[in-house]
Amino acid sequence: MSAGYNAFRGYIAATMLLFAPLVCAQKAYEPGVTDTDIRLGQTGPNSGPLAGYATFGRASVAYFNKINAEGGVNGRKLTLVTADDGFSPPKTVEMTRRLVESDNVFFMFAPVGTAPQLAVQKYLNTKKVPALFIQSGIPHWNNPAQFPYSMSGLPNYATEVKAFAKYILAAKPNARVAVLYQNDDFGRVYLNGLKAALGTKAEKMLVAASSFELTDPTVNSQIITLQGSGADVLLIAATQKQTSQALRNAFEMNWHPLTLIAFPAVSVRRTFLPVGIEASKGVIATSVFVDPSDPTQQDKPEYRTYVQFMDKYYPEGDKLDGLNVAAFVEAQLAVEILRRCGNTLTRENVMKQAANLKDVKAAMLMPGVTVNTSPTNYNMFNVVQMITFNGKSMVPIGGLLGE
Repeated sequence: MSAGYNAFRGYIAATMLLFAPLVCAQKAYEPGVTDTDIRLGQTGPNSGPLAGYATFGRASVAYFNKINAEGGVNGRKLTLVTADDGFSPPKTVEMTRRLVESDNVFFMFAPVGTAPQLAVQKYLNTKKVPALFIQSGIPHWNNPAQFPYSMSGLPNYATEVKAFAKYILAAKPNARVAVLYQNDDFGRVYLNGLKAALGTKAEKMLVAASSFELTDPTVNSQIITLQGSGADVLLIAATQKQTSQALRNAFEMNWHPLTLIAFPAVSVRRTFLPVGIEASKGVIATSVFVDPSDPTQQDKPEYRTYVQFMDKYYPEGDKLDGLNVAAFVEAQLAVEILRRCGNTLTRENVMKQAANLKDVKAAMLMPGVTVNTSPTNYNMFNVVQMITFNGKSMVPIGGLLGE
């Protein structure tokens, strides 16, 4: 009897060993993940010259609070740990290391800024920690062969500037174009991209270009120089502060070129209204996000969903701020990726899911705009919608434009 019992125990033990890999295969976790929680990290400028972007982080936290109230993702609650880097790359390095090595975040969600994120890209890729939906659209982020753990969440600036070139060539084929650009990778994408997109006409059409530093108090002298070139088209490759200054300065000098502005500066509340409707009416831009101030969108179900979210989870936030819309959209995408991961919550699987999005629609994306990625192409958006400020809101003009 004892021999039979021992044989039975041996059988049970062998059976458990046989099925152990199957049991373990049901779940695969990495730092930042438990049976009940997923911890994410985010760096951004809650202070400093770009502190206005702090609302993006607050809206991100609010959306994950909404998801938690609805039961989480596959039963797990989401925690977003935000860190203020003041838009200073050395500070970004410090904060990112802390989030990864001390706070043990699973991945970085929508960290903000071109220069700050370039400073930590090699570190995060070496650690194999995803930086998902980086708030920068320079083409550099679309390099999955070299940096498989870095993916932008914004339209590629190169896609936008090509759309601008097509618009200029169609609307003003004999235009004299001036460019005001931020003196960094972000600004140079627009200057160099416009030259390339205009092709053989660039030498004749591009009559002036003037750069500024992010720390410059004003861009007055640059606008004076650009006006003196005789340009009748102005491309402003800047964020909100310098874009507002440029619009106001040009208006006060009675210079009224056809004006195009880069995506990061598009905001009725933060850019156009502060400088006055007269100074900003008619500005051309592009977007993939619905403008929350557009009255033609406000009777649509997904707009009401956005407003209900803001009212309940971020009531102190400005519903008409496009940064909150961007956070709303990108948090939806992060939740979808985590949902697709199931119980295989590894960083490798996060990037696998992020790199295999096909015609994904999120609430508050422009009609016709969907998210598409592949393992060899991380650009989330292959089309943009041309829009213009009509004095009240940003409204679409023409159809979608792609590369």
